[in-house]
Amino acid sequence: MNRLIWPVVFLFITLPSATAQNRPEEGGHELEIWSGGGRSVPGGTKDTSVWNAGVRYGWILTAPHGPGFLSGRFEYAVDAVPVFMVFQPANTAFGAGVNPFALKWIFATRTDIEPYLELNGGTLFTTHEVPAGTSTVNFTSSAAFGVHFLHEHAWTVEVRYMHISNAGLTTPNPGINTVQVRLGFGKFFGRK
Repeated sequence: MNRLIWPVVFLFITLPSATAQNRPEEGGHELEIWSGGGRSVPGGTKDTSVWNAGVRYGWILTAPHGPGFLSGRFEYAVDAVPVFMVFQPANTAFGAGVNPFALKWIFATRTDIEPYLELNGGTLFTTHEVPAGTSTVNFTSSAAFGVHFLHEHAWTVEVRYMHISNAGLTTPNPGINTVQVRLGFGKFFGRK
């Protein structure tokens, strides 16, 4: 465990300060490519894994506000998800989706490391029923905790809980709950 911690601590210490245009700022934008995956957890269909990849475009809507360590910026974003694979016991479903609703609170820090919380929702279309025996059209909702590592570009690491369900379009509707790790690479752009 210590062998893993020290390289991360070294990385935190040696990252130089980000310049203003590489930070989230009111009126600015975020552009990111990302990929993530994970396994199903209790509360839905078992023995299922997912992998997805997409691109995000976001709008930073506010300057930092709020009390003390809760101070942060509010971002609204949209994700296009051209690759969404669901590995289930019956088959592998290939899909694509769009998440038109991503609300993110980026905590304002004085360092190059900015954590965030996010709520996200969208639609998923697949080649096979997900879960098997239900529907090829599903809805996704998720919550995430992540960290932006700001430098010339923004590297992102997050843990995401995602629920996939057809919202009652068919019966039964067991849904899939997953915990995913997502990695991203992007840039924050200042006001234009």
